[in-house]
Amino acid sequence: MEAKMSMRAATNTPAQMVSMASFNVRPKFNVFKPTPVWKSITFGAPLVIQAQKSEIKEVAAEVSEKDALKVKEWEVGMLQDEVAASQGIRIRRRPPTGPPLHYVGPFEFRIQNEGNTPRNILEEIVWHKDVEVAQMKEKMPLPSLKRALDNAPPVRDFLGALKAANARTGLPGLIAEVKKASPSRGVLRENFDPVEIAKAYEKGGAACLSVLTDQKYFQGGFENLEKIRNSGVQCPLLCKEFVIDAWQIYYARTKGADAILLVAAILPDLDIRYMTKICKLLGLTALVEVHDEKEMDRVLGIEGIELIGINNRNLETFEVDISNTRNLLQGERWQKIQEKGIIVVGESGLFTPSDIAYVQEAGVKAVLVGESIVKQSDPTKGITELFGKDISC
Repeated sequence: MEAKMSMRAATNTPAQMVSMASFNVRPKFNVFKPTPVWKSITFGAPLVIQAQKSEIKEVAAEVSEKDALKVKEWEVGMLQDEVAASQGIRIRRRPPTGPPLHYVGPFEFRIQNEGNTPRNILEEIVWHKDVEVAQMKEKMPLPSLKRALDNAPPVRDFLGALKAANARTGLPGLIAEVKKASPSRGVLRENFDPVEIAKAYEKGGAACLSVLTDQKYFQGGFENLEKIRNSGVQCPLLCKEFVIDAWQIYYARTKGADAILLVAAILPDLDIRYMTKICKLLGLTALVEVHDEKEMDRVLGIEGIELIGINNRNLETFEVDISNTRNLLQGERWQKIQEKGIIVVGESGLFTPSDIAYVQEAGVKAVLVGESIVKQSDPTKGITELFGKDISC
């Protein structure tokens, strides 16, 4: 979306802006017929006229307030988009829209019509997620969600489990993904039983599990996360969701999540800082995912990051190149990672023992794998084949 901005004198206060915006408001209300002149001399006429004026003012004020709220919402959205663009984030959080009717403010935007078509699959997912989360929040507001935390199962140490597996086997700790389908590959496993798959993963030596909770694009769901947690599986669980709102973190915790995925490609730095603090408040581990050098630099500049995932999949083309992991773990970046004690997870494109060895040599201490093992008739055996050896306890 291209936007041309022309500065207008930014001297108006917010109150003046709202007042100016209300000038063009044309409220809909029932207009009283003018009182005939001969009746104006009666005793009750002044009261009738005064009532009419009062009603007009009330309706106009109500419409102006609603219009001003739309203006503010749009301005906040535009500011968020500007901040995201300045940090190299190419995924738009919402479809491009023009300013509300009667908009008057310090900036005047003239928007080129780009259409409301997502530019790639991740953007499509994010736009859908924005609507989906808004609907879920209406059904369960945050205060109700926070009360539900009292009944959530205890948090398990996701990061600790990865470190322990790495120390035990000398190989990257495995986060095995419970995933039925993906937008790029379609259905990966027709005979899909999330609990059965989770137990097979645990038996095969997985340190942690990743559970897809997006329904539309991955045919997952929070019910899968909840079923696995209640099944007796001991592996800590990562809620793999497209998080755009802190509300989702609380919701994941009520369903038994021990960790949450935060994608740098869709979240500005301020959101990542805020959300990682919420995770720590709830005892959750935040896995912050990056795809390129700019995202890695951004995330390394944020205090408190403990776990970074490098996704080898190009978000625009969906092509996979595992050399991306090595490229992002060199020079000053690698020094910062070591200084901060950050654990790095290799993601996507890992199918063979040589793939695992390659990313391990690059510096990863954990790997997140889904497709290559979930498609196996026996996922337990699939893990052994992936690592070239039995890594079960």
